[in-house]
Amino acid sequence: QVQLVESGGGSVQPGGSLRLSCAASGSIFAINVMGWHRQAPGKQRELVAGITSGGSTNYADSVKGRFTISRDNAANTGYLQMNSLKPGDTAVYFCHAGVIKTTSTGHLREEEWGQGTRVTVAS
Repeated sequence: QVQLVESGGGSVQPGGSLRLSCAASGSIFAINVMGWHRQAPGKQRELVAGITSGGSTNYADSVKGRFTISRDNAANTGYLQMNSLKPGDTAVYFCHAGVIKTTSTGHLREEEWGQGTRVTVAS
């Protein structure tokens, strides 16, 4: 079993910053892509940022220049540094990872999701 646990959400005023963390644990052989998605009330879940094991990143246009995704491969942990937060960033943020798991017969790649952490940006 593999588990992703997010932390770091909370409430902040516009212009503020938060740093989200996503710690993966369990029978992990490797993690290729890690990403952050968010879902605002009444809206579909959307990709915010992604990062490969080699460090290549991509961002939604709405967060470019404000958010930075990073990861610590040795610790199986991903991060999302969010600066200059806006009310439109209010959402539940979910960590996602493409995990190669160690099994009794070898390796198996599966998509894993965290339980989500709430971010609220308001005056």
